[in-house]
Amino acid sequence: MVKKIGLSLLAVLILFLIYVSTRDGKFLYERSGVIEASAEKIFPYISNFKLGEQWSPYEKIDPNMKKTFKGPEGQVGSIMEFEGNKDAGSGQLEILNIVPNQLVEIRLTMTKPLYAQNLIQYKLTPENSGTRFSWSMSGDGGFMGKLISILIDCEKMVGDQFSAGIQNLKSVVEAHP
Repeated sequence: MVKKIGLSLLAVLILFLIYVSTRDGKFLYERSGVIEASAEKIFPYISNFKLGEQWSPYEKIDPNMKKTFKGPEGQVGSIMEFEGNKDAGSGQLEILNIVPNQLVEIRLTMTKPLYAQNLIQYKLTPENSGTRFSWSMSGDGGFMGKLISILIDCEKMVGDQFSAGIQNLKSVVEAHP
């Protein structure tokens, strides 16, 4: 009897792992919002890691996060290494591409809690009397990412963090005329 239960559980586990392996590991999370300011006014906050501290939702997750800045501030090659608590994780951000007042592309390399390498894009688009700020992250989570996405609604979790960051950026930028 115990043997049959054990074999049944093993079969269910194998079927579950097969199901996980058939899922697409690629993802794209994106949120946007309108900020009542020009792209020129917003751009420094998204292209300079030190100014990002003023609006990033991850600062609230771990206010004691250790950060190291390397390279030219606000330019391609600028790097921020971070070591946070278990909720924030640890890793590195590196600016890969900048189109002034329009786009910043950043490589996010997470080292803890799990290794991952993703592309972050900040886009600024004129809209009515303000500017639409779009924040996206894309990548391929591999098998572990597939497994985690079955157990946790990553789209909602990351999307909620992006929405909070957009609201924070809006408050910071609109408060400074």
